[in-house]
Amino acid sequence: MCDPAEHQKTTHLRHPRLTISLLHSSVCLTSVYLKSLRELWAILAHSRSFLQPCCFVCITTNITMLFRNSVRASSRVLLRPQAARMAPASALHTTRILSNAHDKKTPLAAGSFARTDDSITVEYPEDHELPSSVPVQGRGGLHMKRTLASFSLEGKVGVVTGGARGLGLVMGQGMVISGANLAIVDMNKEEAEKQAAELVEVFRKENPGSARVPKVTAHYADVSDADSVQGCISSIIAEHGKIDSLVTSAGFTENFDAINYPIDRMRKLWNVNVDGTYLFAITVAKHLMERKAPGSMVFIGSMSGSIVNIPQPQAPYNAAKAAVRHMAASLAVEWAHAGIRVNCISPGYMLTALTEKILDDNPELKKQWTSLIPQGKMGQPVDLMGPVTFLLSDASQYVTGADLRVDGGYTVT
Repeated sequence: MCDPAEHQKTTHLRHPRLTISLLHSSVCLTSVYLKSLRELWAILAHSRSFLQPCCFVCITTNITMLFRNSVRASSRVLLRPQAARMAPASALHTTRILSNAHDKKTPLAAGSFARTDDSITVEYPEDHELPSSVPVQGRGGLHMKRTLASFSLEGKVGVVTGGARGLGLVMGQGMVISGANLAIVDMNKEEAEKQAAELVEVFRKENPGSARVPKVTAHYADVSDADSVQGCISSIIAEHGKIDSLVTSAGFTENFDAINYPIDRMRKLWNVNVDGTYLFAITVAKHLMERKAPGSMVFIGSMSGSIVNIPQPQAPYNAAKAAVRHMAASLAVEWAHAGIRVNCISPGYMLTALTEKILDDNPELKKQWTSLIPQGKMGQPVDLMGPVTFLLSDASQYVTGADLRVDGGYTVT
């Protein structure tokens, strides 16, 4: 920073990439806060993708001893520009970062970091094109760590839709490891049968002395078709005798700008994500009420149901997951009298086999996603094993209507 320029009401501290403007009544405080200003500049200098030439910082007349904290809070907002619009007023109260919109040398328009990019288009592949998943190794077996008995799913029968791949398969395996028998539901019954056998094999390998091996079965269902869902539930009850818990993991996402999104694909997305969740939930609820038995359901939503992801455009998916989240809350209230708990898990960015393939083709997208996650990394499917087990178990008996976000802190910034 060079010498202040003379001005009757305002003092300017200039730098090739930054101008700091101090209103006259706060000029006398510059020496006190000069160190803090330098700290701010050091942070800004490492944020070149956001801080363009001729950016402007204004420190208002109500500057206080809280300025140092404000600098740090503001710097975090700068490094995560999309969150600035959601930050509380206190975070930006004494320090404002303004891009010089009139500067023709600035390549990025104001607000560009908080907008979707309609050049990103990802169409969900056909079923035969989906990569196969592999069961998790090393999570079962005997261990010496003590845990609450209420986390056990012993004696329960669980159902997971979309359970032959990805997140559904891993959550289903978590249920098996925790003691439940499992029914895997998927459009691809052949893949479901393969994974059912794999889960049993992994359990045997990791629990060689176990007196009981869980029963894992495979079932076909088109989750968007009521008759198909009813037939699937009937086949599960015929195999297992009952159903105690449900995880609705069947769903998919696509990236199109809204105007160009094919309407038939939008309807399919809504039918699978929303209608499929609803149809399975009400069918299992009827079974539980007929038995006068308590039960637990976990709907798999997404952080996209609470925020708008950037840069990929996906308005119908975001709306669908918001519907799933609120459906869970609504049914939790409606069915509480019957002892049926309904909760939602909203994952953030998860590195499934399909997501890895997409990011391999778009490496810059992965960098942008992880830059917006406080933990600095994407989640792994195994990160959902614990949350789903907790919500299905008696350990969460007084938890219903909740939305558990598993997103590395993405949605709290």
